[in-house]
Amino acid sequence: MTGFPEEFKTLLQESVGAGNAATVLAALEQPASVSLRLNPAKIQECPFPEASRVPWSPYGYLLKERPVFTLDPLFHAGCYYVQDSSAMFAGHIFRQVTRDLEPGAQVLDLCAAPGGKTTDLAASLRERLGGHFGLLSNEVMHSRIGILKANVESWGDPCIGVVSRDPSAFGAAPLFDAILADVPCSGEGMFRKDERAVQEWSLKTVEFCAARSRRILADIWPALRPGGVLVFATCTFNHLENDDTVEWAASELGASIIPPADEAPAVSTRCGHLLLPGLVPGEGQYVAALRKDGSPETVRRGRPFALFQAQCPAPETPDAPLWNVDRETALKYLHGDALALAPEAPLGPLTIGYQGHPLGPAKNLGRRCNNLYPKAKRIRMDIQ
Repeated sequence: MTGFPEEFKTLLQESVGAGNAATVLAALEQPASVSLRLNPAKIQECPFPEASRVPWSPYGYLLKERPVFTLDPLFHAGCYYVQDSSAMFAGHIFRQVTRDLEPGAQVLDLCAAPGGKTTDLAASLRERLGGHFGLLSNEVMHSRIGILKANVESWGDPCIGVVSRDPSAFGAAPLFDAILADVPCSGEGMFRKDERAVQEWSLKTVEFCAARSRRILADIWPALRPGGVLVFATCTFNHLENDDTVEWAASELGASIIPPADEAPAVSTRCGHLLLPGLVPGEGQYVAALRKDGSPETVRRGRPFALFQAQCPAPETPDAPLWNVDRETALKYLHGDALALAPEAPLGPLTIGYQGHPLGPAKNLGRRCNNLYPKAKRIRMDIQ
C-alpha cells in the first residue's frame, strides 16, 4: 500500500492516541476482512458454516475467506447483504437509541447508497414494528440511485421507499421520528480497501468534509421531529469530522448528545464510538447519536412516501407458481441462458426459485423455457 501522508498520521494520533494510531497503521497494511448480514425475512442460518458471529449485529457474520458471491443464487435472491462488519455498528447504535419508536414510525436514511445501512435498519424496524413503519432511503447522487434501488429490490421489504433529494429539499415539516446520516467523509477508515482515498487525502479535504457534514445536518434538522433521534456516522477517524461535528450540531442546532456506553472493542470518544482496524476485524467506523430538543409532537404532518414521491422497488409477491431448481440451473437462469425444466414443471408463467427463494420470472413452454430474468441484472462472468 502507498505510504500514508505524515499529516494523516499526526491527525490520527491526535484523534485516537499514539498507541491506537500504531495499531491502526499496522492493521491497514493487512488484508481486509469479509462479512455479511442475513436477511431475517428470508433465512435464519448463515449459508457459510465456518462463519463466526459479529458481536454487535444479530444477523452479522465474519467469513474466513471471500467466496465468489456472484456464483451464489442466495446472494441474488437477497438472502444476505455483503457488508463490512464495522458498518453494521451504525445499525447497532440505531437499535439502542430508538427503542421508543412506535408503530407508524417514519425513518430517513439520508445518505443511503449502496443500501447496506438501509437494509440493516429495515430488518430491525420490521422485527420490532412488523410492517407498521416507513423507511425512506435517500441518495442525492443520481449516479448511485441505480445500485440503491437494486439492493432494496433484492432485499424485498415493501416498507422501504427510495428517493433522490438534497437534504435541503426535505422542507421544514418535522416528518421523521429518526434519521440516520452516514455522511460523505474523507474515508480514512476505508484506506485498506480504497487506494484512491489514500492518494486524495489532505487536511484541506478533511476540513471540506467537516464543513459539508455540518451543512447536511443543518439542512435536514428541521425534518426531524422534536424529541427525535439522529444517528450520525462516518467511515473516518479524525475528530474534526467526528466529535467536533457532533458537538457543533448539539450546540448550534439544539440537541443533546446521547452519552456513549461502554461498547468494547469500540473505543468511546467524547461523543460516540470509534471502531478501529486492529481492534476490530473490519474497517474504520464512527457512530454517535443526538436527540433533538423539544417535546415530541403527537400530530403527524404528512406521510413522507407520498410527499416525496418515493419509489418502492421491492417486488410484489409473484402470482406465478414457484418452481425450485438446482444450483446449476439457477446460475444458468441468472446468467440469462436458455433453460430446460423437468417434465413435471407447470406450463405457462412461473417463478424460478432456489431453495424456496424466488429469483425471477420465466415462461415454460414445455420443450423449452423462456428466460425472462432482466438483462440488467444478469451475471456477466463465466459461471462454469
